This record gives sequence, structure tokens and C-alpha cells, in this order.
Amino acid sequence: MRHVLEQSGQAALAAILQRNPLLGFDFDGTLAPIVARPDHARISQSVAGKLRRLAARLPVAIVTGRSAVDVLRRLDFEPYCVVGNHGADLGSDGGAEATRVLDGLRQLLEAQATELVHAGVTVEDKELSIALHYRLSPHPAQALALIRDLLRGTGAECRVFSGKMVENVMPAGLPDKGAAMHHLVRRCGAASALFIGDDINDEAVFASAPDDWLTVRIGRDPASRAHYFLDSTAEVGLLLDRLMTHAGA
Repeated sequence: MRHVLEQSGQAALAAILQRNPLLGFDFDGTLAPIVARPDHARISQSVAGKLRRLAARLPVAIVTGRSAVDVLRRLDFEPYCVVGNHGADLGSDGGAEATRVLDGLRQLLEAQATELVHAGVTVEDKELSIALHYRLSPHPAQALALIRDLLRGTGAECRVFSGKMVENVMPAGLPDKGAAMHHLVRRCGAASALFIGDDINDEAVFASAPDDWLTVRIGRDPASRAHYFLDSTAEVGLLLDRLMTHAGA
């Protein structure tokens, strides 16, 4: 992986902007720094202003693990689209059935609510997915062990995947972030796409991206399928500056 703000990355950014791409962004850990309490996450005014200017020139999409409603109230600009629940919102026509699949887990979590609270685990139910956060736990290894023990019985109907101090559960077969990005590119008629993300669920985009897309991961990870990286969310504003220059925004 190479740093996207170095020479080869700069050339790649200039080339992708000539194709009038869809600009896709994760939210937590990408546009907004990861914080101890998810409800405290915010985009800085500076980053929001740059996104607003870009959105006036190109389609800007937020593809996030949060619910779309949650993210929309945290934005100070109007994006082309927000897809929540790790891409699962695209399968919302089957939302009632997907919610039913998670009902067994909801009952289990309710029965174990006291134990989860004592372990420092926070349950976030987003209808099409459930997130079990343990960032605030005083004993994160024990909290993670408890979570994984509870999730062993979810069965083949559910997909379980990790994130940064969180375990996620969603019904199997629903779209992931990769499917969401491909769908949005087709829908808006873009010739290409740029996507920036930071976590395991963003690898679905990195792994499925055609050669003419540009993908960027926040944080260095030799195992990532992203083309380039940024060292931290603090550099996202610099990347947006480069995009604005190339887009004439």
C-alpha cells in the first residue's frame, strides 16, 4: 500500500477525478473520528464544508454501518445518498423478514441484559443489524468473549463480523458495502468510483472494486485490499482539498 497523498497517489486522484466518479465515504473512523460513545461522533465543520462543495460537483455517498437516519442528522450537507446498516439498507424491501431473523438474538440479548451491562457492553439495534459495542468495557477481552459466546447460537441465518471494538450481526444474504457501492455507481451513471473507509466491513468495497476505481484505507494494513492509505482521519481533510482542486470545486 502507498500513501495516497504521495506522488503516485496524487496522480491517481487526478486521473479518477477526470472520470467524474461517485465519491463514497464510510462515516465512523473516516469522516468522523471514532469516539468512546457512538452518539458523540461528529464531522468537523471544515470537513463538512469541503464535502458540501464536492457534492455540488459530484455525487457523494455515505456508506456506513450506522442507520441512514442516524447519519443524516449528523451531516451539514446533502449527499447524493446515504446507505446504512453496512449496505443492508439496499435490501430494505425485505426488511420485515430481515428483522424477524434477528428477533431470536433480540430475545437472547434481553435475557442477558444485566450481564451485558456489567461487562460494559452496549447493544445498538438498527433494525437490519445489531451492534454490540465493548469500547467502554473495563475488561474488553472478557467482554468480547461474552459477546462471542452469546453469538454462537445465531446460526446460518445471520452473518457475524467484527469491527473496531464492536461485533456486528445482520441477516445473511443482505447486501454489503461492496454491493452498495456497485449499485450506487450504476444508479447515478458514474464512470468510476472513489471509496474511503477504515474497517473490516469496508474490505467488501476494496476487494470488489474494479481496476478503474480508487480505494483508500484509513490506517496502514498490509492485509487490506485497498489501493492506498491515509495514516488517520486527520488527513481526510487534506485528501478532500486535493479532490476539490481536481474537481474545480
